[in-house]
Amino acid sequence: MNLGDEQLSHVSHPNPVPAREREALLRNPVFGRVFTDHMVTIRYSEEWGWYDGKVCPQGELPVHPGSLVLHYAQEIFEGMKAYRLPDGGVTLFRPDANARRFHNSAVRLAMPPLPEELFVKSVRSLVRTDQDWIPRAEEGALYLRPFMIATEAALGLKPSAEYLYAVVACPVGSYVQSDASAITLWASETYSRAAPGGTGEAKCGGNYAASLAAHAEAVREGCDQVVFLDAVERRWVEEVGSMNVFFVFDDGSLQTPPLTGTILPGITRDSLITLAGDLGLKVREEPYSIDQWQADAESGRLREVFGCGTAAVVTPIGKVRSQSHDFTIGDGEAGPVAQRLKSALTDLQNGRRPDPYGWLDRVL
Repeated sequence: MNLGDEQLSHVSHPNPVPAREREALLRNPVFGRVFTDHMVTIRYSEEWGWYDGKVCPQGELPVHPGSLVLHYAQEIFEGMKAYRLPDGGVTLFRPDANARRFHNSAVRLAMPPLPEELFVKSVRSLVRTDQDWIPRAEEGALYLRPFMIATEAALGLKPSAEYLYAVVACPVGSYVQSDASAITLWASETYSRAAPGGTGEAKCGGNYAASLAAHAEAVREGCDQVVFLDAVERRWVEEVGSMNVFFVFDDGSLQTPPLTGTILPGITRDSLITLAGDLGLKVREEPYSIDQWQADAESGRLREVFGCGTAAVVTPIGKVRSQSHDFTIGDGEAGPVAQRLKSALTDLQNGRRPDPYGWLDRVL
C-alpha cells in the first residue's frame, strides 16, 4: 500500500505555542534552536512501501535502542528554506533540487528513495501548517530539515527493512553571528572530509560528524572555520566546513572546485553559477590547490573568496592559515562580487526581483 497521490493526514497540535510567545521567539531566533509546532512523518517498510504520512504535533520520536541508524549510521538529510514574500505570500526555493539530492543520497546509503513528488508535498504541507513561524525580518526564513533514518531493530550489518522519514522546521535569522565581514580559515593537514568512492557527494550525517574534530582544530588555532583539502594528495581545495567555495580573480572570473564525487553538489553553488553567468561573470569548475591559492592571494591575482550554502548563503573569507600557510585575500574583508551575488540570490529568494528560472515554488 504505497502512499500515492492522497494528501498527508493532519493532526493539529493541541497546545501550540501562544501567538505572543511565538512572536517573542521570532524576534532574534538562534539558528536551529527554536522549533515550530508541527512536523511531518512518513514510514516505510519493505512490505508496505511508504505509508502513514501525516503532519502532526512536533515531539519525540520513539526509536528502539537496536535501531540500525544508531549502530550503522543509515541516515540522510536535507537543508532548505521557506521565505516570506513582499505580498505576504510564502515560497520555497528549488525544492525539486533538494528532492533530487535526497533521492541520490538515499541511493548511496542503500536506503529506499522517497518519491520526489512526495518529498516536495511533505515540505509544502509543513510550511502551510506552520506559516506563522516564518520571521518577517529581512534575513528571516523558515529553515526546513527533511531527514530519514533506519528504524529496524537488528544488530546485523545490512540495509534496514524499515525507515522513518520526517521534516522539522526552525525559524532562523542570520546564520553567522559575528560582526566581522569575513571569516578566517584553518587549512587542516590532519583531517580530510571525504575520499574517492566514499560518501562525499551524499548529504549524510556521518560526513558532518567526521568534520567536527577538524572544526575543533580550527577553533583551537583561533580560526572561524576549516577548509578541507583532498584526501589523496592533500593539496586540492574541496569544501569550507559545510560550504562550497568560490574564488574571484582580477579579471572578474570565478572558479570553484569540480564535482568529482567528494564534494556535496550544493544547490546554492549551482544557483550562484547560473546567476554569475547572467551577470556577465565567467565561472570555471576546475581544481585549485592551496599553494596556488596562496600564490594568487600574494600576487593580487586573487581578489575575493567566499563560501556558500543554504544556511549561511554567502560567507566572505578574508584569511587562511595552516601549519605551512598564512595569507590574506585582498584586504581581508568582504568583496564586491560576493556581495553582488548574495544580493542577487537573496533578492530572488525573497521575491524582491523577478524569477526567470522558475526556482520559486509558491506555497501560499
